[in-house]
Parts: sequence; structure tokens; C-alpha cells
Amino acid sequence: MKRIKTFVIGSAIAMTAGTAALAGNPVEAPADPVIVEPVTPVIASRDWTGPYLGTSLGYGDYDAGGANGSGASLGGFAGYDYDFGSIVAGGEVQYFGNDITIGGTALNQVTRVKGRLGYDAGNVLLYGTGGYTNAQSSAGNGDGYVAGFGMDYQFANGVTLGAEYLYNEYDNFAGTGTKLTGNTIEARLGFRF
Repeated sequence: MKRIKTFVIGSAIAMTAGTAALAGNPVEAPADPVIVEPVTPVIASRDWTGPYLGTSLGYGDYDAGGANGSGASLGGFAGYDYDFGSIVAGGEVQYFGNDITIGGTALNQVTRVKGRLGYDAGNVLLYGTGGYTNAQSSAGNGDGYVAGFGMDYQFANGVTLGAEYLYNEYDNFAGTGTKLTGNTIEARLGFRF
């Protein structure tokens, strides 16, 4: 009987030790999966707020009552923009001389006062523009309006390079009863302060 008692006690101890051994070595749980978040591209941003000035070289094609004329223009511009985040609003004054003759009339100088509203795409500003224009010619002066669009690219040092298209219209140009219309395009080099 003593043998059975010893056997039972020994078996109980062995089973307890085996269970304890199993309890101390649990099976490791699988590692949590690694979730990779997509990378959002960062667009280098420029602040478009502040004054600017520059020079432009352009080309114009005009029509006045069936007479056509085209040629080059050279001038300067100055303005101010305010950057609201993704929207930029501002105004600009522009003055330039032309080498354009329309039916014997020389279109000498043009002055423009324009507003502009654009989209801030980092280093690029895309904008629409429009406003008042005055043209001086050998036949007299005329008032009208301009409307168009443009693009500026801003370098790290504040220098901008851009292009602008404008539709120009002058009703009753220089009191002649003739409507003068024109399409102009210009390359622009500027500096922002």
C-alpha cells in the first residue's frame, strides 16, 4: 500500500510539474501587422504676399474696323498680392510702349490697371486678371477694358518668371466711332519683396 501511495503522490507531483512547465512556456502570439500609411506629397510653398515689380516683353495683334496691325511691346509693371492660403488676390499697374501701326495709326503707349485673383500651387501662381486700359495713339487716346489669364513661377530668391494673355477692347477709340480690339501675350520677369 505504501508503494501505491508513493506512486500516486509521485504521479501527482509529476503531473503538477508538467502542467507548471507548460504554463510557463506559452505559445507566443503572432506579431501585430505593420500598417503603412500612404505618404502625402509635400508641395514646396511660396508666400505670394507682398509687393512686386518687373518688366515685360510682348506681342500684340489688333483690329480696328477691318484694319489690322501687330507688333512688339516693352514695358514695366508693379503690384501687390495677398496670399490667403490657396487663393491669392491683388492688383497691378502696367505701362508699356508699342511698335504697332493699325491702318496708318500708330498705337504708341498703353496703361493698364488690373485686379487679379489666382490659385496658389506652391511655386506656381495661376490667375485670372481684368481691369481698365488706356491706349495713346497718333489719332488720340481711348479707354477700354482688358481681361485674361496668366501664370507666374517663383524661384527661391523672389525672382518670378511668367506669361500673360489679355484680350483688349476700346469702344469708340479716340472718338472715331471705331472699335479697337486686340489680343496680347507677354513674357514677364519680376521680383517680389
